[in-house]
Amino acid sequence: MAKRHNLLECAFVDAAEWFKETDTVIVPVGSCEKHGAHVPLGTDSFTTINVAERAAKICNVPYTPLMPFGYSPHHMGRAGEGCGTITLRADTYRAMLLDIARSLIYHGANKIVFVTHHGSNTKPIDELLRKIRFEYGAFAAFYKTPTERECEVVAGILEGPPEETPGWHAGEMETAQMMAHDMSLVDMSRAVNDRAHAPEWMGPDFSKKDGTITVKFRGSENIYVPMEHHEYSDHATIGNPFRGTPEKGIALFEKEAEHLADFIEHVKKFPFVVENRYWGDRA
Repeated sequence: MAKRHNLLECAFVDAAEWFKETDTVIVPVGSCEKHGAHVPLGTDSFTTINVAERAAKICNVPYTPLMPFGYSPHHMGRAGEGCGTITLRADTYRAMLLDIARSLIYHGANKIVFVTHHGSNTKPIDELLRKIRFEYGAFAAFYKTPTERECEVVAGILEGPPEETPGWHAGEMETAQMMAHDMSLVDMSRAVNDRAHAPEWMGPDFSKKDGTITVKFRGSENIYVPMEHHEYSDHATIGNPFRGTPEKGIALFEKEAEHLADFIEHVKKFPFVVENRYWGDRA
Protein backbone atom coordinates (compact mmCIF):
# COMPACT_ATOMS: atom_id res chain seq x y z
CA MET A 1 0.00 0.00 0.00
CA ALA A 2 1.33 3.43 -0.98
CA LYS A 3 2.46 5.72 1.81
CA ARG A 4 -0.09 8.43 2.60
CA HIS A 5 1.04 11.87 3.75
CA ASN A 6 -2.46 13.16 4.50
CA LEU A 7 -3.36 12.03 8.01
CA LEU A 8 -7.01 11.90 6.97
CA GLU A 9 -6.14 9.03 4.64
CA CYS A 10 -4.01 7.15 7.19
CA ALA A 11 -5.14 4.33 9.46
CA PHE A 12 -4.19 5.00 13.07
CA VAL A 13 -1.33 2.51 12.84
CA ASP A 14 0.03 4.39 9.82
CA ALA A 15 -0.26 7.68 11.68
CA ALA A 16 1.65 6.11 14.59
CA GLU A 17 4.46 5.25 12.18
CA TRP A 18 4.59 8.89 11.04
CA PHE A 19 5.06 10.11 14.59
CA LYS A 20 7.91 7.61 15.05
CA GLU A 21 9.53 8.85 11.86
CA THR A 22 9.19 12.60 12.33
CA ASP A 23 8.09 15.15 14.92
CA THR A 24 7.12 17.78 12.32
CA VAL A 25 3.61 18.22 10.89
CA ILE A 26 2.08 20.60 8.35
CA VAL A 27 -1.35 22.09 9.13
CA PRO A 28 -3.01 23.69 6.04
CA VAL A 29 -5.39 26.55 6.88
CA GLY A 30 -7.70 27.81 4.16
CA SER A 31 -10.53 30.25 3.73
CA CYS A 32 -14.02 30.41 2.21
CA GLU A 33 -14.35 34.00 1.07
CA LYS A 34 -15.45 36.28 -1.71
CA HIS A 35 -12.99 36.54 -4.59
CA GLY A 36 -13.47 37.85 -8.11
CA ALA A 37 -16.61 36.51 -9.78
CA HIS A 38 -14.50 34.30 -12.06
CA VAL A 39 -12.92 32.12 -9.32
CA PRO A 40 -14.42 30.13 -6.42
CA LEU A 41 -14.84 31.10 -2.79
CA GLY A 42 -12.32 28.41 -1.95
CA THR A 43 -9.48 29.93 -3.98
CA ASP A 44 -7.22 30.37 -0.95
CA SER A 45 -8.08 26.89 0.34
CA PHE A 46 -7.32 25.19 -2.97
CA THR A 47 -4.01 27.02 -3.31
CA THR A 48 -3.03 26.19 0.27
CA ILE A 49 -3.67 22.47 -0.06
CA ASN A 50 -1.94 22.25 -3.45
CA VAL A 51 1.21 23.75 -1.98
CA ALA A 52 1.03 21.85 1.32
CA GLU A 53 0.56 18.39 -0.16
CA ARG A 54 3.37 18.90 -2.69
CA ALA A 55 5.72 20.15 0.05
CA ALA A 56 4.83 17.28 2.39
CA LYS A 57 5.88 14.74 -0.23
CA ILE A 58 9.13 16.57 -0.96
CA CYS A 59 10.26 16.79 2.67
CA ASN A 60 8.48 13.60 3.76
CA VAL A 61 6.32 14.82 6.62
CA PRO A 62 2.61 14.29 7.26
CA TYR A 63 -0.04 16.96 6.91
CA THR A 64 -3.47 17.33 8.44
CA PRO A 65 -6.72 17.79 6.51
CA LEU A 66 -7.28 21.34 5.34
CA MET A 67 -9.19 23.59 7.70
CA PRO A 68 -11.44 25.31 5.11
CA PHE A 69 -12.49 28.32 7.20
CA GLY A 70 -10.32 31.19 8.32
CA TYR A 71 -10.33 34.78 9.54
CA SER A 72 -12.21 36.82 6.91
CA PRO A 73 -14.51 39.35 8.60
CA HIS A 74 -13.73 42.01 5.99
CA HIS A 75 -15.01 39.75 3.19
CA MET A 76 -18.48 39.26 4.67
CA GLY A 77 -19.82 42.21 2.73
CA ARG A 78 -23.11 43.94 3.37
CA ALA A 79 -26.02 41.98 4.79
CA GLY A 80 -28.11 40.43 2.04
CA GLU A 81 -25.38 40.36 -0.59
CA GLY A 82 -25.17 36.60 -0.21
CA CYS A 83 -21.55 36.35 -1.20
CA GLY A 84 -20.99 33.04 0.62
CA THR A 85 -18.07 34.04 2.84
CA ILE A 86 -17.75 32.06 6.08
CA THR A 87 -15.54 33.62 8.73
CA LEU A 88 -14.43 32.58 12.20
CA ARG A 89 -14.12 35.13 14.96
CA ALA A 90 -10.51 35.61 16.07
CA ASP A 91 -11.03 33.79 19.38
CA THR A 92 -12.78 30.88 17.66
CA TYR A 93 -10.09 30.72 14.99
CA ARG A 94 -7.26 30.64 17.52
CA ALA A 95 -9.09 28.07 19.66
CA MET A 96 -9.53 25.72 16.69
CA LEU A 97 -5.88 25.95 15.67
CA LEU A 98 -4.76 25.48 19.26
CA ASP A 99 -6.84 22.30 19.60
CA ILE A 100 -5.36 20.97 16.36
CA ALA A 101 -1.86 21.74 17.64
CA ARG A 102 -2.53 20.20 21.05
CA SER A 103 -3.86 17.03 19.41
CA LEU A 104 -0.68 16.71 17.34
CA ILE A 105 1.54 17.45 20.33
CA TYR A 106 -0.30 14.79 22.32
CA HIS A 107 0.62 12.21 19.68
CA GLY A 108 4.29 13.20 19.47
CA ALA A 109 4.70 16.36 17.40
CA ASN A 110 7.31 18.88 18.53
CA LYS A 111 7.13 21.19 15.52
CA ILE A 112 4.00 22.43 13.79
CA VAL A 113 3.98 24.52 10.63
CA PHE A 114 0.66 26.15 9.79
CA VAL A 115 0.41 26.93 6.08
CA THR A 116 -2.00 29.37 4.45
CA HIS A 117 -2.50 31.32 1.26
CA HIS A 118 -4.98 33.70 2.89
CA GLY A 119 -3.05 36.70 4.20
CA SER A 120 -5.60 37.68 6.83
CA ASN A 121 -5.21 34.28 8.50
CA THR A 122 -1.92 35.62 9.86
CA LYS A 123 -3.50 38.63 11.61
CA PRO A 124 -4.75 36.99 14.86
CA ILE A 125 -1.97 34.44 15.36
CA ASP A 126 0.78 35.98 17.51
CA GLU A 127 -0.90 34.96 20.78
CA LEU A 128 -1.50 31.45 19.42
CA LEU A 129 2.09 30.83 18.32
CA ARG A 130 3.51 32.13 21.59
CA LYS A 131 1.07 30.06 23.63
CA ILE A 132 2.13 26.89 21.81
CA ARG A 133 5.75 27.70 22.54
CA PHE A 134 5.51 29.14 26.05
CA GLU A 135 2.93 26.78 27.54
CA TYR A 136 3.67 23.55 25.70
CA GLY A 137 7.29 23.87 24.60
CA ALA A 138 6.63 23.09 20.94
CA PHE A 139 7.79 25.05 17.92
CA ALA A 140 5.04 26.68 15.86
CA ALA A 141 5.21 28.91 12.80
CA PHE A 142 2.87 30.26 10.17
CA TYR A 143 4.04 29.92 6.59
CA LYS A 144 2.30 32.38 4.28
CA THR A 145 2.68 31.31 0.67
CA PRO A 146 4.99 33.82 -1.07
CA THR A 147 2.55 36.11 -2.82
CA GLU A 148 1.34 39.67 -2.85
CA ARG A 149 4.16 42.05 -1.89
CA GLU A 150 6.56 39.17 -1.22
CA CYS A 151 6.99 37.63 -4.66
CA GLU A 152 10.72 36.86 -4.67
CA VAL A 153 10.19 33.11 -4.39
CA VAL A 154 8.09 33.05 -7.55
CA ALA A 155 10.09 35.64 -9.47
CA GLY A 156 10.13 35.01 -13.19
CA ILE A 157 6.71 33.35 -13.31
CA LEU A 158 4.43 36.36 -12.95
CA GLU A 159 4.42 38.88 -15.80
CA GLY A 160 2.25 41.69 -14.48
CA PRO A 161 3.89 45.06 -13.82
CA PRO A 162 3.81 46.53 -10.28
CA GLU A 163 0.72 48.62 -11.00
CA GLU A 164 -1.21 45.39 -11.58
CA THR A 165 -0.15 44.12 -8.13
CA PRO A 166 0.54 40.59 -9.40
CA GLY A 167 -0.38 37.92 -6.91
CA TRP A 168 -2.94 39.90 -4.95
CA HIS A 169 -6.67 39.12 -4.96
CA ALA A 170 -8.11 37.11 -7.88
CA GLY A 171 -5.45 38.61 -10.15
CA GLU A 172 -2.78 36.97 -12.25
CA MET A 173 -1.50 34.61 -9.56
CA GLU A 174 -4.72 33.32 -8.04
CA THR A 175 -6.41 32.97 -11.42
CA ALA A 176 -3.46 30.93 -12.71
CA GLN A 177 -3.52 28.75 -9.60
CA MET A 178 -7.22 28.02 -9.93
CA MET A 179 -6.74 27.21 -13.60
CA ALA A 180 -4.06 24.71 -12.61
CA HIS A 181 -6.20 23.26 -9.82
CA ASP A 182 -9.42 22.82 -11.78
CA MET A 183 -10.17 24.76 -14.96
CA SER A 184 -13.89 23.99 -14.61
CA LEU A 185 -13.99 26.27 -11.53
CA VAL A 186 -12.84 29.31 -13.54
CA ASP A 187 -15.17 31.42 -15.68
CA MET A 188 -13.12 34.08 -17.44
CA SER A 189 -16.25 35.62 -18.99
CA ARG A 190 -16.84 37.10 -15.52
CA ALA A 191 -13.27 38.30 -14.98
CA VAL A 192 -12.48 41.99 -14.44
CA ASN A 193 -9.13 43.76 -14.58
CA ASP A 194 -9.33 46.02 -11.52
CA ARG A 195 -7.32 47.87 -8.87
CA ALA A 196 -7.68 48.83 -5.24
CA HIS A 197 -8.51 52.31 -3.99
CA ALA A 198 -8.97 54.00 -0.64
CA PRO A 199 -12.55 53.88 0.68
CA GLU A 200 -14.61 56.77 -0.69
CA TRP A 201 -15.57 57.85 2.83
CA MET A 202 -11.92 58.71 3.52
CA GLY A 203 -11.86 61.44 0.91
CA PRO A 204 -9.40 62.34 -1.88
CA ASP A 205 -6.31 62.72 0.31
CA PHE A 206 -5.94 58.98 0.89
CA SER A 207 -4.88 56.25 -1.53
CA LYS A 208 -4.42 52.49 -1.46
CA LYS A 209 -2.53 50.16 -3.80
CA ASP A 210 -3.53 46.69 -2.63
CA GLY A 211 -5.38 44.70 0.03
CA THR A 212 -3.33 45.40 3.14
CA ILE A 213 -4.87 47.06 6.19
CA THR A 214 -2.88 50.22 5.43
CA VAL A 215 -3.70 53.39 3.51
CA LYS A 216 -1.31 55.99 2.14
CA PHE A 217 -1.49 59.59 3.36
CA ARG A 218 0.86 62.36 2.24
CA GLY A 219 3.30 59.87 0.80
CA SER A 220 3.48 57.67 3.87
CA GLU A 221 1.86 54.27 4.33
CA ASN A 222 1.98 54.10 8.12
CA ILE A 223 -1.73 54.22 8.96
CA TYR A 224 -3.64 51.04 9.82
CA VAL A 225 -7.39 51.21 9.26
CA PRO A 226 -9.97 48.41 9.52
CA MET A 227 -11.77 48.41 6.17
CA GLU A 228 -14.35 46.22 4.51
CA HIS A 229 -13.10 44.56 1.33
CA HIS A 230 -15.92 46.00 -0.77
CA GLU A 231 -14.91 49.50 0.37
CA TYR A 232 -11.56 49.34 -1.41
CA SER A 233 -12.19 46.71 -4.10
CA ASP A 234 -15.20 47.16 -6.37
CA HIS A 235 -15.14 43.67 -7.91
CA ALA A 236 -13.23 41.65 -5.29
CA THR A 237 -10.39 41.63 -7.81
CA ILE A 238 -7.08 43.43 -7.38
CA GLY A 239 -4.85 42.76 -10.38
CA ASN A 240 -5.15 41.45 -13.91
CA PRO A 241 -6.68 37.95 -14.07
CA PHE A 242 -6.30 37.85 -17.85
CA ARG A 243 -2.58 37.18 -17.43
CA GLY A 244 -3.29 33.88 -15.69
CA THR A 245 -2.58 30.52 -17.37
CA PRO A 246 -2.66 26.92 -16.11
CA GLU A 247 1.06 26.61 -16.85
CA LYS A 248 1.83 29.55 -14.57
CA GLY A 249 -0.36 28.03 -11.89
CA ILE A 250 1.51 24.74 -11.91
CA ALA A 251 4.85 26.56 -11.84
CA LEU A 252 3.65 28.64 -8.88
CA PHE A 253 2.51 25.58 -6.94
CA GLU A 254 5.83 23.83 -7.53
CA LYS A 255 8.02 26.82 -6.64
CA GLU A 256 6.09 27.54 -3.46
CA ALA A 257 6.13 23.87 -2.46
CA GLU A 258 9.90 23.68 -2.94
CA HIS A 259 10.37 26.77 -0.77
CA LEU A 260 8.06 25.45 1.95
CA ALA A 261 9.75 22.05 1.90
CA ASP A 262 13.16 23.66 2.24
CA PHE A 263 11.92 25.65 5.24
CA ILE A 264 10.55 22.49 6.85
CA GLU A 265 13.86 20.69 6.38
CA HIS A 266 15.37 23.42 8.54
CA VAL A 267 12.51 23.21 11.03
CA LYS A 268 13.24 19.51 11.51
CA LYS A 269 16.62 20.48 12.96
CA PHE A 270 15.25 22.99 15.49
CA PRO A 271 15.91 21.82 19.09
CA PHE A 272 12.35 21.68 20.39
CA VAL A 273 11.12 18.72 22.43
CA VAL A 274 7.86 18.77 24.40
CA GLU A 275 8.41 17.42 27.91
CA ASN A 276 4.79 17.05 28.99
CA ARG A 277 2.20 15.97 26.42
CA TYR A 278 -0.61 15.52 28.93
CA TRP A 279 -3.87 17.20 27.84
CA GLY A 280 -6.32 16.69 30.62
CA ASP A 281 -8.85 19.35 29.64
CA ARG A 282 -9.27 18.12 26.05
CA ALA A 283 -12.99 17.57 26.58
